[in-house]
Amino acid sequence: MKIDLNLLPLFLAVAEEPNFRAAADRLGVTRSAVSQGIRRLEDRLGTALVLRTTRSVRLTEAGARLHEALRGPLSDVGGALEHIAEETAPSGLLRIAATSIAEQFLSGPLIASFAQAHPRITLDITVTDEEFDIVAAGFDAGVRLGEVIEQDMIAVPLTGDQREAVVAAPAYLEAHGAPAHPRDLIHHRCIGWRPAPNIAPHRWEFEENGVAFDVAIEPQVTTNDLRLMLRSALCGGGITFAMEETFAPYVKSGELVPLLQDFLPPFPGFFLYFPQRRNLAPKLRALVDHVRQWRRETEGRR
Repeated sequence: MKIDLNLLPLFLAVAEEPNFRAAADRLGVTRSAVSQGIRRLEDRLGTALVLRTTRSVRLTEAGARLHEALRGPLSDVGGALEHIAEETAPSGLLRIAATSIAEQFLSGPLIASFAQAHPRITLDITVTDEEFDIVAAGFDAGVRLGEVIEQDMIAVPLTGDQREAVVAAPAYLEAHGAPAHPRDLIHHRCIGWRPAPNIAPHRWEFEENGVAFDVAIEPQVTTNDLRLMLRSALCGGGITFAMEETFAPYVKSGELVPLLQDFLPPFPGFFLYFPQRRNLAPKLRALVDHVRQWRRETEGRR
């Protein structure tokens, strides 16, 4: 394989500096020259070496291996480049950060079918509701609602439109009645959710005649665990609020009753998102393709 050897010092600078600007300063060239050089090297090798956003830079697994090889004897360089270029079968560790409310992604079938189809890929899925830079944190991809994904990310639809839902158990409604309007919720026992102790409880947002508004709920019970919230509602503990998919099996069985549906319009759903459009690592490309196929099959069964 013929590689422009002038690109290798450039790659080493990117690997050893915090961002492209620092690498450019180290080499005495422009940031654009660094970016174009890395892209040419990735195109030649056919795989991504660096994940970059407007905020940070991180080596891919392939990039980390190449960096390690380049720090050793020059005789190892040729073999390292051939290994990177020839590695096309999906394999390696794939780290994903997923929000706890992404029911379809976390329910099991999608992940199980992906693992069966790609036995050489190891999945490490962190369920978290914190918002952070997935590249800086070392993740390959994330799963979030579309409205909170940064604009410099590539987003692949995981679901269709979603809705939130207000629900309560029949026993609670028999004892306390049902709210006719969202503002009536202030007179009810509510079960709220928040992602972390230092973050305010999730607002209960509604819409009336095209105008969005929220109600200042003061939950008697607040938790960061959707399962506890759900179980408390099932036991008649109060009215609660979350994604419609979370409650769907229990609404279908009659264990929970949906409320205030006219005030809860649909909105864009969940997406698999990741940085960089060109030269995706084979393991991430495999997940993207699997998500697209899984969604087609899921939509076809509805």
